[in-house]
Amino acid sequence: MRTGKIARAVSVTAVVLLAASACGSDDSSDEATASSSGGAGAGEDVTNIYGSDGNMGSSLGDQFTDQGALAGMKGTTPLTDLSTDFKARLDALNPNLGGTYNYAGESYDAVVLTALAAQSAGTNDATAFAPYINGLTSGGEKCTDFAACLAILNAGGDVDYDGPSGPLDFAAPGEPAVASFGLLQFGEDNKIDDSLTDFQVAGDESMADTAVPPAPVAPGATGDPLIIGTLLPLTGSLAFLGPPEVAGVQLAVQEINAAGGVLGAPVQLVEGDSGDTSTDTANTTVDRLLAANVNAIIGAASSSVSLTVIDKIVNAGVVQFSPANTSDQFTTYADKNLYFRTAPPDQLQAVPLADLVLADGNTKVGILNLNDAYGTGLATNVTKNLVAGGLAEGDIRAITYDPTASSYDTEVQQMVEFAPDAIIVIGFDESARIIQELNAQGIGPAR
Repeated sequence: MRTGKIARAVSVTAVVLLAASACGSDDSSDEATASSSGGAGAGEDVTNIYGSDGNMGSSLGDQFTDQGALAGMKGTTPLTDLSTDFKARLDALNPNLGGTYNYAGESYDAVVLTALAAQSAGTNDATAFAPYINGLTSGGEKCTDFAACLAILNAGGDVDYDGPSGPLDFAAPGEPAVASFGLLQFGEDNKIDDSLTDFQVAGDESMADTAVPPAPVAPGATGDPLIIGTLLPLTGSLAFLGPPEVAGVQLAVQEINAAGGVLGAPVQLVEGDSGDTSTDTANTTVDRLLAANVNAIIGAASSSVSLTVIDKIVNAGVVQFSPANTSDQFTTYADKNLYFRTAPPDQLQAVPLADLVLADGNTKVGILNLNDAYGTGLATNVTKNLVAGGLAEGDIRAITYDPTASSYDTEVQQMVEFAPDAIIVIGFDESARIIQELNAQGIGPAR
């Protein structure tokens, strides 16, 4: 792995770990041997299945009753090697997380950066504190929690916050220039096998914003309390991400207040549900949060949901800070410089996902992606990286599907006819039905 430049290949450790158990091995010892020694390209009748952050969680396995239905399926998600201490703090707050921490670190960091920015600006006015956010992620004295960073600010120093979500180093659009990704794999119990998880860093830290932020106000400034709202998935297709994200926010608020709060007062938290694009839940929640005079909204998780409410939020002069949006659309969105995210854009995640597919020896790749900003954006970027990695454009086929469809028979049959070595499924909870159909057609993880 290399930091500071785009990572073009998986680390040696990752290759060893991931090649040790190829996706879709069946009971044939010959096929299992071929898979473990070189991936799909090394054996006949092996179709490796890959996923991405929308479906690479143990909750996907809850939709399968057959043992080993997902065994060997691999994929990527924005993830750092979270410390045991941080996970223990999350578990103490919510004992029902069940070892799932997706985007918990990103949610925690979004709150801490918002709090530090408000303290630096000496006000809870989002239009005044937003210009401080990028500068808090690079170039100053390192600190890893609110209390330590606050001490630096109070001493007149320059903060460089590195939180549990890993390297931040925000670029000018208010997003990570460098990010850590987990390379994950499902085990026989249809859960993520943590013993096989490895990590890859992608990005270019030289792209961090070099603009000089406004000078901090006097140390220890006081003012009206900072009010933070949440727009996180308690219901809908991304509800499996809700608990760790909510826990990350709650933990950050708890620890910030234990350190004295912001502007001399405890941070106030107003929680809300984002739902998904099939409902108007997000708009209703945003209206309620704005009526509560929140200064920043943490969320949404879904890029498509954020696109339905971003104008309403930023036009109200409120910061929107997503822990999980990855669509490239936000990089250039006209957001009045009030939109930020701790999740990396899809152009970064496409690097480790393509590397993972190529490292397994696949030479013909199909992509099944849902039709939204996340699905189409990641599919496009993965395709570019597969071509850059040596595949011909004719050996890659992307098929876009409607996530609300009652059946995916047509799309799966098209993929069967294409006969790829590997299939990347980019979707949310509907991925279970797609993978079940792939299994039924004999080309899924369980054959």
